[in-house]
Parts: sequence; C-alpha cells; structure tokens
Amino acid sequence: MPAPAELPTMVSDIAPDIVLTTLNARYVHAALGLRYLAANMGDLQPRTRIVEFVLGQRAFEIVEDLLALNPRIIGIGVYIWNVDECTRVVVLLKKIAPHVTVVLGGPEVSHETNEQRICALADHVITGWGDVTFPKLAAQIINGEAPPAKIIPGEQPPLSQLTLPYSQYTDGDIARRFIYVEASRGCPFKCEFCLSALDKTAWPFELDAFMAELEKLYNRGARNFRFVDRTFNLKVAASQRILEFFLARMDGNLFLHFELIPDHLPEKLKETILKFPPGALHFEIGIQTFNPEVQARISRRQDDAEAEKNIRWLREVSPALIHVDLIAGLPGEDLASFGRGFDRLHAMKPHEIQVGILKRLRGAPIDRHTSTHQLRYNPDAPYNVLATDCISFNDMQRVSRFARFWDLVGNSGRFRQALPLLLGEAPFESFMRFADWLYARTHKTHEFAFERLCEFMHVYLSEVLCVNGREATAAVLADYEASGARGRLAFMDSGVRPDGTHNRDSATARARMRQARHITV
Repeated sequence: MPAPAELPTMVSDIAPDIVLTTLNARYVHAALGLRYLAANMGDLQPRTRIVEFVLGQRAFEIVEDLLALNPRIIGIGVYIWNVDECTRVVVLLKKIAPHVTVVLGGPEVSHETNEQRICALADHVITGWGDVTFPKLAAQIINGEAPPAKIIPGEQPPLSQLTLPYSQYTDGDIARRFIYVEASRGCPFKCEFCLSALDKTAWPFELDAFMAELEKLYNRGARNFRFVDRTFNLKVAASQRILEFFLARMDGNLFLHFELIPDHLPEKLKETILKFPPGALHFEIGIQTFNPEVQARISRRQDDAEAEKNIRWLREVSPALIHVDLIAGLPGEDLASFGRGFDRLHAMKPHEIQVGILKRLRGAPIDRHTSTHQLRYNPDAPYNVLATDCISFNDMQRVSRFARFWDLVGNSGRFRQALPLLLGEAPFESFMRFADWLYARTHKTHEFAFERLCEFMHVYLSEVLCVNGREATAAVLADYEASGARGRLAFMDSGVRPDGTHNRDSATARARMRQARHITV
C-alpha cells in the first residue's frame, strides 16, 4: 500500500470547501465516479478536491487527513467493498466535526437507505446518479439555503449534458494507475443478480466527444485503459471505432480491458481483434451459469452454444486474454450443476475462470427468489449467499475455498505443468477434493508462500493421487523454476532421485515432508 502522501488527488490548490473521497480496493484503482462529480461542479470546481484512500488504512488516519483540509462538505462514494470502512469514517466525522456536512452516494446507498447505519449517520444521501444532483446540493449548502430532504433521488440527465471527467485524471494517475473510461452507461439486459437490471437500456456517450477525450488521455501518456461499459460490444460500430483508434496507436505498453457480451461477436469485430498483438486486449466475459432453467429464472438471455463458440475462438485464435465469470449459489442451481458448468467452461481453456459467490446487492431483483429458494445471505457486506435450498452452508463454504484456491493455483498461471495432473478428466470434482484436502491441513485460505504451495502440490500429487513420482516431481519443479523462484523445496532436500524415488536417510528431509503432509504452513 502506498504511503498516505501518495494518495490524495488534487483538483485545485485552493483550500477546498468540498472534498470528494472514497476508499478504493487498491491504489491503482482511480475512482471514476469522483472525477465525474468534480468535472461537473461548475463554479464550485476550484473549491473542490478529490482525496482517495485505500482499504486497510485506519479510519482515524483517514478522518485526520480529511479534516486537515477544513472542508464544509465531504462527499463519500460508498460501494459494497468499502461500506464497513466508510461507516467507521462517518461515525468519527460526525463525532469529531458534526458541523461538516457528510453526503453519501454510490450503489451501496442507493437502495434500502432506511436499513443502513451509515445512511442514518450521514446528513444527506443521494440515490442513483449523482453527476448533477451533488453539485446542486453542494451549492445549496455553501449558499446557506435550506437543505432539501435527507434522501435525495439522483437526477438522470441526458449524457450530452454531462462534462466528461477525463481531465480530472492527474499526471500521477496516468503514470501509476488504471484509467477508467466509459463509452456508454447502463445495460439493456435484466440479469437479476446485477443492479444494471434496473436500467431501462444502455445509453451511449456522443462518440466524437468521447474519442476526443481518449485522444487527450493517450497524448498525455495513458496506456492502461479499463472500459467500465457493461456491454462494450453491444453496438459493434462504436466498438469497431474504439478498437481501430487504439490499433492506430498501438505500442508495446498499451493494455485495454473490455467487458464483452459472450454470444455477440460478429465477423467484422473478430477481424479487428485479430490485428492486435498478444496481451494487449483483456476481455471479461460473464457466463455466470450454463443451466438454462437457472438462466430463465434470473431473466438472463444467453445463447450458450454461440457463447461457447465465441469463447473458444477468442482463446484458440485471437491474441486476447480471456477472463470468464461463473456464479455459485444462483437460485435453483445445485453443486452438481455448477460443477458441470465449470467443467464445460474449463474445457474452453480461458486464461482465468473467476468463481464468484452470489451476493445480494441492495436493490437487485434477485431478492424476489429469497423465500422460494431459501437464499440465506450474510447480513454483513459483501452479503454473499451462505446457503440455498440446493447448496448447504457446508458446501457453500467449500465452494468459497475452491474459489480462493483456484485463484492461487489455477488463475495464477503458476502451475501449468502440475495442474493438468491434478485435474484429470473431472476438473471441478478433482479440484474440490484438492481444496478440501489443503484446507483440512492448513485451516487457511490466504498467506500461502509459493514454495509451500509447491510442496503441498507435490505431496498431493504423489501421495494422494499416486501420480508417478518422477512425473509429479518433474511437473512441480518445472513450475517452480518457471516462476523465477530460487531455493530448495522440501522434496528436493529429501534427495529425490531422477526416477522419483526418495532418499529416506535424511532426517531433515523426513521432517520437512511430514510438515508438508500434516501441519499448517
């Protein structure tokens, strides 16, 4: 985590009356929402400053930094990943500086406001779009006018009336952080687990104006562009123009992230994708489930055959990096169905499979299935489902550990030789057994050193799966060396011979092997 001195992003050197803030998951994540607000502050823009923090910073330190600016208004962006930390910040702000007006916005506080402690503590809450509503509220407060109601529905203006936010990225942002951009807002689809299901449609920004902003960012040195559009390839003509813009400016540092609709990849778009060098494009694709009954139940329209064909083409033919999402715990899907979906997706060989657990986003229509399918959610953020009528609490815990271990072993790309030996012909079932085994021996899902993972992998392959000793050793050693790691693993010290047999004469080796088999890391 960077030092606090690196975190603030200044909009103006003038002492601010208005501070816009949030807690990002990581320093490299620059908050696009705050920059929209700052860009649309009008006459108040010189009196507005953006100050960003990172999860893990102490609330007392955050509050100290905020109040050191002596603001009259603090606007806080609240999301599912930072609501707990934001609540602690607001508690302290209202205790220490009750004269400072605290205004909340963001998806986490746009619904069920009467049920949230943070909303009760704040002075005002803007639900929905805040681009023009927050500047109006701030002007009223600064001018001493009677404040409106505590809960203020956000006004949704035509996108053409918004000032685009990209000038609010500083040179430091461009040099060291992801640059988030959007060519459109909203989503025409109605998948019930997503807040975008509440949108009536998708709204495109005026393309010429957006392309002009991309040009400015590129000329300032931006090379890491993350498009937040829910459906980048919905309008292929716009997608084409954006991709061609970057193709004409391609260099070795350019990285572009897009979220794609999986079953909509026309030939013209494919032709353009093929022109990019390997690694420049990163596509996130939401499959979520391959179960047609579950898809219908959650109002998800998806041509699975076409989606599979496109994913295979992207993986086998295109130069793009492919990240695909699956969600466990959807109403009516049991563990066997989810496992079949994982195996089907794994056969397509995407670079990453993100195994997610269903979350009850406040306001999302998925809540209508809570009673019928006995969806029992964590009452605290991130509101993950704990059990359903089809998946027990114990099995949901197993899936959660599966997801974490899959990130460490599968998505990391560090076990290219060993992983196929582990997965065999039944990837989901095989990896679930490995996850159960690893957790039983360590009782942890985080803070695994790579060397220890290698040692556990070797023990599991050779002693649980009874893989040929030479083959198991060669695979794990190849992965270890390919990572660039240096040092000796436990089974190396044990005197592993070329045929895979062990020299049992080393007491030290025997002790280390016992440790890998039986005790925590």
